[in-house]
Amino acid sequence: MQSKAATVEQYIAELPEERKQAVTELRKLIKKNLPKGFKEGMSYGMIGYCVPHSIYPKGYHCNPEQPLPFAALASQKNFIAFYHMCVYGDPKLSKWFVDEYAKLNIGKLDMGKSCIRFKNVSKIPYGLIGELCTKVTVQQWIDKYEKILQR
Repeated sequence: MQSKAATVEQYIAELPEERKQAVTELRKLIKKNLPKGFKEGMSYGMIGYCVPHSIYPKGYHCNPEQPLPFAALASQKNFIAFYHMCVYGDPKLSKWFVDEYAKLNIGKLDMGKSCIRFKNVSKIPYGLIGELCTKVTVQQWIDKYEKILQR
């Protein structure tokens, strides 16, 4: 489900009432905890967090006009999703996240490659998502991304 919203505020305003509070809280945590340099904006119909062209002029290899994506937050049809590229691209970080999630005893983790899905808004591990956001700096993400591109 891609939104046609032009701004993050418009995106949130268009959400169903039962999702607004959770997405707003997640957004606040993400913005508070992401290292300096990442920029928030709308990307691919979701709230996106990217490395702006001012820091990484090459942009995203699939479309260099787009800044380098790092994370995203979206309200999908049946869940809220948080996408974190390093959970997919860094096995050590992925293991850390999976292990920490299990310690919370809030149910089974629903996770794809970079997508962490929350079907029940009352079981979103806000603190853990906030901590995850602190784990990778802009430069670390650029270095990982360029290493992946060289394969």
